[in-house]
Amino acid sequence: MTLIDEYLLLTYGVMEEENFIDSEKTEEMAIEEEEEEEEFQRVRTPKDNELIGVIDSRLGHGRLSVICSDKKIRVCRVPGKYRRKIWLREGDVVIVVPWQLKKKKKGDIIYKY
Repeated sequence: MTLIDEYLLLTYGVMEEENFIDSEKTEEMAIEEEEEEEEFQRVRTPKDNELIGVIDSRLGHGRLSVICSDKKIRVCRVPGKYRRKIWLREGDVVIVVPWQLKKKKKGDIIYKY
């Protein structure tokens, strides 16, 4: 829809017929292009000791409650080198690395999908 079409539609409630037909064609072409351009995107997968998790809540002081793929709730933090790069909200899917000492309760978030 061009600027002229929008103006005519807002002021008079009408569109120019030739522009209306063109806009229908461009919409059809855009839909066809979207169907043709389905490309695959590479996604990082968890490695040996990494788990996928969903952020349940923010606890404050840089800590987050995460429900991991092994059905355990861990209190996780974002390490310093990722802190400025990763902005996290509730419901985000992340990769968690459990700590070596307290594997069942704590972990680090290293990647956000």
